[in-house]
Amino acid sequence: MLGKIPLAWLQIKRERTRLLVALAGIAFANILIFMQLGFRDSLYFSNVRFHQSLQGDIVLVSTQSSALLAMESFSQRRLYQTLDLPEVESVHPIYLGYTNWKNPYTGLQRSILVIGFKPDGNVVNLQGVNENEQKLKLPDVVLFDRTSRKEYGPVAQEFEKGNNVRAEVRRRLIRVGGLFTLGASFGADGNLITSDINFLRIFSFRRQGLIEIGLIKLKPGNDIDNVANKLRTNVGEDIRVLTKQEFIDRERNYWAENTAIGFIFSLGTIMGFIVGIVIVYQILYTEVAEHLSEYATLKAIGYTHKYLLQVILQEAFILAVLGYFPGVLVTLFLYQQARAATLLPVFMSLPRAIEVLIITIIMCFSSGAIAVRKLSHADPADIF
Repeated sequence: MLGKIPLAWLQIKRERTRLLVALAGIAFANILIFMQLGFRDSLYFSNVRFHQSLQGDIVLVSTQSSALLAMESFSQRRLYQTLDLPEVESVHPIYLGYTNWKNPYTGLQRSILVIGFKPDGNVVNLQGVNENEQKLKLPDVVLFDRTSRKEYGPVAQEFEKGNNVRAEVRRRLIRVGGLFTLGASFGADGNLITSDINFLRIFSFRRQGLIEIGLIKLKPGNDIDNVANKLRTNVGEDIRVLTKQEFIDRERNYWAENTAIGFIFSLGTIMGFIVGIVIVYQILYTEVAEHLSEYATLKAIGYTHKYLLQVILQEAFILAVLGYFPGVLVTLFLYQQARAATLLPVFMSLPRAIEVLIITIIMCFSSGAIAVRKLSHADPADIF
């Protein structure tokens, strides 16, 4: 088959304008697929960064909780009861709540996620948190996510200049005592971290001891799955016991299966695939139609239909490879623009690049398989 590639290449490059149009069409289809997959993966990754940062092995949540943006409270007594197990080293209650942040420079309000826990617990592994935990012990002091969207104001820039930054959170005046890095997500455009006491000062209507997440650290050497199964038999039916990985997977599955966003990105990927098939089919069909008599001549002198099919599929493969690389270059530029505009983690990854290359080859082969049906009309009698 490789020995016949020169014929396929000569066929393709004969009409340079048509070749450029075909490559532009394939690149466009690739860009569509890349962007949809990029936004889909950034959706999943951004919404589990907090989960991945948790410094624990097992997580307790209410059975009524479906995702981070829809958490229900439960009594922290259920969490402390797990200390009865000899495998448990420590437990850490975590408060979560969405409230309004008032931009200290424009006065505009925007929803923000507030995370509260006891300092000195090494609860999350996020840049800037451990270094500033002692500041959280001060009244009305919070850590501000430096990667929050710009609508919250130039808080990080002003703080780094040494300026005293104060803002209203749920009509309570707070002071920014430090910066950390978590990142915006589809569920929260900005984030704050504070102590459990400061959290309850902000959410004054909340009752102390009603938490959203219970984090459990196990003693070294214990099997996480075995301990999780043991806990499931001990806690009540209103509490869900999850390993850290199960907690991450549950959040990702929520966005993939229970929201319209995941479906829309998947549909966009399928539409890009279909667009590519149509574009490549038009190019290859025209190529076959214009050289139908030449193909009939090849049949007359002994070449089989299988050989002609190989030539068309080789043309499809060449188009797939040549159209793929311009699509990658444009996608890298668009990813950079999307990151700057949305602050979402839209990056190119090697698995995605390979995935789209395979999709592109399948797309072009499918078009070639459809277009080659025209060869059934290449009757040797047509040359006379």
